[in-house]
Formats: sequence, structure tokens, C-alpha cells
Amino acid sequence: MRPLAKLVGQPLAVELLERAVATNRIAPAYLFVGPFGVGKALAAGCFAEMLLISPHQDYQKACQRLYHGNHPDFLWVEPTYNDRGELITAKQAEERGLKRKTTPQIRIEQIRGIVDFLSRPPLETKRNVVVIDGADYMAEAAGNALLKTLEEPGNATIILIANSTNSLLPTLVSRCQIVPFFRLSEEDLKYVLCRAHYPEILDYPHLIQLAEGSPGKAISDWQKLKTIPQDLMSKLVRLPEKIVEAFLLAKRISSELELDLQIWLADYLQSVYWEKERKPEIIYRLEKVKKLLLRYVQPRLVWECFFLENIPDT
Repeated sequence: MRPLAKLVGQPLAVELLERAVATNRIAPAYLFVGPFGVGKALAAGCFAEMLLISPHQDYQKACQRLYHGNHPDFLWVEPTYNDRGELITAKQAEERGLKRKTTPQIRIEQIRGIVDFLSRPPLETKRNVVVIDGADYMAEAAGNALLKTLEEPGNATIILIANSTNSLLPTLVSRCQIVPFFRLSEEDLKYVLCRAHYPEILDYPHLIQLAEGSPGKAISDWQKLKTIPQDLMSKLVRLPEKIVEAFLLAKRISSELELDLQIWLADYLQSVYWEKERKPEIIYRLEKVKKLLLRYVQPRLVWECFFLENIPDT
């Protein structure tokens, strides 16, 4: 079995990781870095398979244990919110219907949990494996707490996953072997979407364009697009020509869509209107919409101003 054969469009990452296993030169810490949604988390899971699943095991059963959090030597950590003293992931917050204006973080409590996990020897394999997904959302105190563990991980391999190194402590980066990930070609992007059972996304060229080689972003954008009422979207694909229509559209957007979805919509409409109108001023005005929404300016007013600015002679 070659677990990393599942990874598309990342030949350098595959070569680096497979060579490390083949030569038994496993680094104590890795940093998987590259754009969102290009396969870093998949690669971390595949690499964990290579390190923790032996040839004599039932591969399917072993993978189920690994990916369902039932392997005693494997720990997956991701950013959390603090909900009344309970740390919950972004997915759990969404399932509970909790709205957050801040981003989740890797917290110092989670780093302490990693330290506790690594304080005992592996139970079933030769090493412990820890994956820290979203490491670029690590609080500074948590990053400092992780430093000593990276220096002396014991019989363990720690994998950090980040979109960039900009928000990571330089001392953390220097202690990791960097494995770079890149944007996929359009051909590979479409292949991954079909393999992931999202062929319908290929019918939306604007989503392909916005994805910029990231299957994860294409899927995320598709899910956002599906949450917008179809009748509203049918009106938005063209700019309103009458003032009353502009006011009605602004009212619907501000009342029916969450703020983060409105910000994404402005991004999507840039692609839509550029194809239809080819007017740079419309794109600049949508950039202004995004900036104002991010500053929490009243959304209805923001959209009214945008639509009115694009009606002739207003």
C-alpha cells in the first residue's frame, strides 16, 4: 500500500515523506505549509498511516481506528473556541448553532494535553504521532509552550499544518522540517473534485476561478453558494437597474445572510460581474464592500450604497 498515492498534485511532498519512511529517517517535527485546501491534512493522515500501521495489520480496520480517534498512539489537534469553559472545534460550534466573530485558536490548554499525551510511551507502535492542524492559529503562549516539546519530543513525531509561516513563531518553524504544498493545476483540481463526489462544481466556472487551485476552497465555496436562496442569487447575477430594486436587494442580503456569507458573496460577485460587465470600477466598489463589512459597518447601508453607485445617473 502507498497511502500517499491518494495525494494529487503534490509530487514533492510525496517524495520527501516516502523517502523519509523508506530510509527510516523520520524527523521529530514537520511543518506542512501551503495554501488552504490543497491536501495538507490528507497528507498528514496518510503519513500517520505509514508511521503507525504495520504491514501485518488489517489495513481497513487499522485506518478506521486511526481516523475515528481510536488509535492510542495518535492525536489530532485543531483550533477551538472557548464556550463557557469548554473547548470546542469550529465544526462543533457550527453544529451547535453558535456564532463567533473571532477565529478559533490552538490554546495553551491543548498544548498541555499534547505534553501529557507524549509523556507516556507508545502503546501499540514504535512512536506517538501528533498532528496540529491550523498551527498558524496558535496563540503566542501556546506556541511558546510547544517549543520545548519540539526540542525534546521523545519517541514521537509532531506534524504542524499551516497555510503560511507568517503567524508562526520563527523558533517553531526552525525546529521543523518543512514540507511545501502548492496550488493544483486546473486539471488536477477538477479531478480531485470529481473524486470527492463534487462534479457539479465543474458547472460553476466562477467557483473554479475563485478556488485558485484549491479543491478545499472550491468545495467550501460551493457549500456557501448553496446556502444562498436560489431566487436571491438569480437576481444578483445582474446589477439592478432601478433604485427600488437596489433597496430590495440590499434588504434581502442584509436580513437573510450572515455577515461572513455576505463577505464571501462580495468576493463571488466580483467574478460574476467582471465576466458580464468588464468594468474595473465595479470590482473596486466590491472591494470597498468587503472592507466595510469587515469593519462591521451596517450591512444594509453598505449594499444599498454599492447597488446605487452602479445604477446609471444616480
